[in-house]
Amino acid sequence: MYAVIRTGGKQYKVATGGKLKVETLAAEVGSEIVIDDVLMIADGDNIKVGAPIVVGASVKATVLSHGRGDKVMIFKMRRRKHYHKVQGHRQNYTEIRIDGISA
Repeated sequence: MYAVIRTGGKQYKVATGGKLKVETLAAEVGSEIVIDDVLMIADGDNIKVGAPIVVGASVKATVLSHGRGDKVMIFKMRRRKHYHKVQGHRQNYTEIRIDGISA
């Protein structure tokens, strides 16, 4: 059984027991969260697709940790103009473990 959820403006395919890094959530480490934005649930050949969400479906997850991703370098340059700019960015994330999917 798996589901497609939406959190942080992105969509993720999740299954029970899986770990996932999502955009930062306002939850303490060790707390349990419920994600209600379920776009699709599949259980073998039984597939439910929402319009846009599946009514009554939810995914339960546990917050494992908060952290920051790898550094991404942004480099801008204009040739022959003596202009270049280097900037770095690290995105915050929350790591969660999927505990259950309920339809």
